[in-house]
Amino acid sequence: MKKTHVAAGLLAMAMMALTACSGMPGMGTTKAAAPAATQAAEGGDSAAAEAAPDQVYELKISTSQTEQALITRNYQKLADELNEKSGGRLKVTVFPAGQLGTDEDVLEQAIQGANVAVNTDASRMGQYVKDFSILMMGYFADNYDECYKITQTDTFKGWCDTLSNDHGIRILSFTFYDGPREFMTNKPINTPDDLKGLRIRTIGQEVCTETISAMGATPISMSWGEVYNGIQSKALEGCEVQNTSSYPSRIYEVCSYQSKTGHFQLMQGLICGESWFKSLPEDLQTLLVETATEVGKTTAADVMSEVEDAEKKMAEAGMTIIEPDVTPFKEAVEPVYEKLGYAELRAQLYKEIGKTN
Repeated sequence: MKKTHVAAGLLAMAMMALTACSGMPGMGTTKAAAPAATQAAEGGDSAAAEAAPDQVYELKISTSQTEQALITRNYQKLADELNEKSGGRLKVTVFPAGQLGTDEDVLEQAIQGANVAVNTDASRMGQYVKDFSILMMGYFADNYDECYKITQTDTFKGWCDTLSNDHGIRILSFTFYDGPREFMTNKPINTPDDLKGLRIRTIGQEVCTETISAMGATPISMSWGEVYNGIQSKALEGCEVQNTSSYPSRIYEVCSYQSKTGHFQLMQGLICGESWFKSLPEDLQTLLVETATEVGKTTAADVMSEVEDAEKKMAEAGMTIIEPDVTPFKEAVEPVYEKLGYAELRAQLYKEIGKTN
């Protein structure tokens, strides 16, 4: 009798074990549903490919220029196009007026892998690849078309490769343009002699300070946001700047004269960190570069139209516009090419783009 009870107990335990096992993957015919993560893992590459399009990559574009400045509005146009063309996979937002920090700070964040891009100029890139700075040398180029041709040369592409490979900086586009830079002062500037002794704010890079010094002025490096007060308080006698910034920043309120020397052609670049860029799927990498390049090209014509409109409005506000003979200014800066070691590079680049003078 006892044997019967023991056998019955063992049979019951075996049935319970079999029932429990039937709910485990691979045991029995009623396989329990696996968690979603397990299903995705079991799905292999196919499941991963289906999940990838749902990932959103966020990019914050930083510029020190005001919200009203044309370069900021052009970056907003870029952001809108990228957001639309990517079907929401890219979420691009523009932060003007240095909201994310100084350009140098944001650039460092980008190099460290943050999802930020920053507006820059050639002289700043020259801190990493010296030859890059030639784009900001005095009278290196006469207009946007010449600058754009430079960006299509093998030499320029080599600079970009060095930035990516050696410094972790990815050039998304260097086709943006912000116009020619002019002197804004409280005395008329007709020749380099008129600049002597004047404290003029300029970009704090060697190619810029040496150029301004060669033209006779005393170059002062200062944050753009401090220039208005600097001139108003007479800490500065003026600045050199493009109209797309001088007008929205209301510099004409503290300067009586603009001298149209056009000594720098201000090409602008949009850069991000190489590591963040490489984290994007290849199709988004291509979309980002191609769209940034195309938007930069198409907005160049808008820049020149706005430069002229800003000049007209500043004149209406009481500013005197001077159009000096630029020959003496060009002659004044010529020795800087030899001094900084750019003479041979200039000749090489002119040959690549077919420029004869």
